[in-house]
Amino acid sequence: MIWDGGNQMIRWLAIILFTLLCFMGPANLQAEENPPGLFFSHSLLQGRDFSNQSFPQAEFANSNLESAQFDNSYLKGAIFSKAILKKVTMTGADVTYGMLDQADFTDADLSNSIFTEALFFGSTFSHTKVDGADFTEALLDGLQVRQLCEGATGVNPTTGVSTRDSLGCR
Repeated sequence: MIWDGGNQMIRWLAIILFTLLCFMGPANLQAEENPPGLFFSHSLLQGRDFSNQSFPQAEFANSNLESAQFDNSYLKGAIFSKAILKKVTMTGADVTYGMLDQADFTDADLSNSIFTEALFFGSTFSHTKVDGADFTEALLDGLQVRQLCEGATGVNPTTGVSTRDSLGCR
């Protein structure tokens, strides 16, 4: 390509810069709003505060999260398989599509959280508070449903679904 002076070169540079900003800018902004899955598996994270943060598809598998806080956090698709979640607070969190199988929720507070289509097989719920939690289409076994139904009350403030209805309590 032959340049007819500095003006044409500036014009081409401006076109290239504009094209890059149009096509690359939105992708970078999206990545900052929703970072890719972070890896915390096999970690000792007792008492850590993860409240009011976004961790979509983060992995906390096999981690000790006793007394950790996840209040009002975005945890869609997060993995907590075999995690120790004793005394954890996860109030108002969105854990839709989460994998929470074989986790220990003893004395945990899951109030007003959303667990739509989450997987809980093999998890324990001794003295777990679930007021206003939404378990719509979550995968739970019969013993878990009975345990959770014992203290299930309230309606989820985000989805408007009754905790007892979402668990299928009788």
